[in-house]
Amino acid sequence: MRAGPLNLITDVAGLLVGNASDPALKSGVTVLTAETPFACGVHVMGGAPGTRETDLLSPDRLVQAVDALVLAGGSAFGLGAAEGVVAGLRAAGRGFAVGDARVPIVPGAILFDLLNGGDKGWGHSPYPALGGRALDAAGVRFALGSEGAGTGALTAQWKGGLGSASAVLDDGTIIGALVAVNALGSVTAPSGQFWAAPWELGDEFGGLGLSGPYDPGHEPAPEKRQGEATTIGIIATDAALDKAALTRLAVGAHDGFARAILPSHTPFDGDLVFAVSTGAREGADPFRLGHAAACTMARAIARAVFLATPAPGDLQPCWRAARG
Repeated sequence: MRAGPLNLITDVAGLLVGNASDPALKSGVTVLTAETPFACGVHVMGGAPGTRETDLLSPDRLVQAVDALVLAGGSAFGLGAAEGVVAGLRAAGRGFAVGDARVPIVPGAILFDLLNGGDKGWGHSPYPALGGRALDAAGVRFALGSEGAGTGALTAQWKGGLGSASAVLDDGTIIGALVAVNALGSVTAPSGQFWAAPWELGDEFGGLGLSGPYDPGHEPAPEKRQGEATTIGIIATDAALDKAALTRLAVGAHDGFARAILPSHTPFDGDLVFAVSTGAREGADPFRLGHAAACTMARAIARAVFLATPAPGDLQPCWRAARG
């Protein structure tokens, strides 16, 4: 595997990503969309998920494609971000056709960032407007770190963030990951090296190498309050996959969570992965895809924390600032 030209999920041709952030709120929204609907599956492994329209992604459900995916802060309030996305897509004439009506299909997932030091005293929820802004900003290039859904994200030790990475397989198949990291667990060893180091390509998150032997004496404790956690992500490929195969790909991508976050998939996290296919390439090897999904997701998680930047009122330090 090698990284794609942008090392972003948008190396999968046709995909677009937009961010919207509110620094005072310390929260935000990230939207993934495309010019045409795309196939999508999902797999949830955390014990405390917050989701919208994920049931329709089951292989036996009627709708076979979606118009956009939303990752948002705000806990249950953040689910309202999809309302802004739906409104924007409807205005553009997008959506599942039901007679003369069109209904945009916009699944979403949220993370808990209500206790991160931001101003949460809103009168009307800011999330629908943030969702609309994120959709309007969608493009091939987008910022990582303290942006979009990762604006106010935290982890056990460091400020979290939004991460992305891509990989090009030997047969030309492209796979990309996008993730908002707000995990109860730690993404680094006590030495400061990232748990995802074995899968780093180049120096995309510091090039520090491996962390050394695992030390069980440094097992992290669940220090965050119940529900104050969650990592939510998207794995995407240009390989032609149906909803059943995409569900399986999402399962494989969860291995990337386990490689990069210690511990992951806890009862207090809402860990979730959407899987997306643009369908541009036939004949991809599902074994290679699953392995690439795990590696690419692990890299994206480390990049989220590596690229986080400080802001006034932060409750946790940023990895790069602390490392000097």
